[in-house]
Amino acid sequence: MDTVRLGRTNLKVSRLALGAMGMGDASWRSWVLDETASRPVVAAALEAGINLFDTCDFYSLGRSEEVLGKLLGGMAGRDEVIIATKVGNPMGRGANNRGYSRKHILDACDASLRRLGTDYIDLYQTHIWDPDTDIEEMVDAFADLVRAGKVRYVGATDMPAWQFAKAIYHARHHGLPGFVSMQNHYNLVWREHERELIPLCRAEGIGLIPYSPMARGFLCDPDRQTLRSGDDEYADLWYGRPEDRAVAARLADVASARGVKPGQVAIAWVAAQPGVAAPVIGANSAEQVADAVAALDLILDDDETALLASVYLPRPTG
Repeated sequence: MDTVRLGRTNLKVSRLALGAMGMGDASWRSWVLDETASRPVVAAALEAGINLFDTCDFYSLGRSEEVLGKLLGGMAGRDEVIIATKVGNPMGRGANNRGYSRKHILDACDASLRRLGTDYIDLYQTHIWDPDTDIEEMVDAFADLVRAGKVRYVGATDMPAWQFAKAIYHARHHGLPGFVSMQNHYNLVWREHERELIPLCRAEGIGLIPYSPMARGFLCDPDRQTLRSGDDEYADLWYGRPEDRAVAARLADVASARGVKPGQVAIAWVAAQPGVAAPVIGANSAEQVADAVAALDLILDDDETALLASVYLPRPTG
């Protein structure tokens, strides 16, 4: 698989990343795979040349990190893989067991290192955003982790563009290690970040590693019922407008004409967007990994791209 630089860094990442939200403990979410079931998924990703693996302390309340760390430790050299994880979501009942205080960031990083079974995290990212965050304290704490050798690079997940800009410029002004990536929600039926966040990232050389390129399966089949769709509150919250279904219908037409699966066209569209380094895919089988990898070979022409874009309706900002 081809690799590209992550933003302006010299770090080379595969053109797809494997997300590990679906690995860990089924008691957290019914569709989560245990270690045994996750093994062939990780093996298929490594065999295909994927080197970027993304997880979070919150997934299965830490068990995802444990499973991913153990599997990668047994299948690949540490220098061959890029391990990304996140901080910010609640990890306990205490007021300081979440968010972006210096206390929680430092404590959470140490806990993630133990669960992953590694001495360092390649890419440490914010997760669910807290708008009340003191940006300077957060950036300073992340910088200290980099200087301590516990983290190689720092990244962010969805946040308002103006706050992300503040974080970027605080780090730059003070000569601190700054954010190098943005893991944002981006697909054919969710393009809201094209207004501000994505242009900011492109202008500042921030690598985009968008999640949900297939809209949590909605773009594969809007009416498909799966274990995940049964207890994924975000899918119903984010997708399902008549305009979203119109996009899915156009996507199905393009896929049918190409003789490929709709989800593959959805991945190909995201991967081709300017600034995108590596869409983050989820998979529960080696076959799904293979399908996603094959999507990188799809090059959509101008007519297909225009057809897919023509029925999208932006959501209100107010």
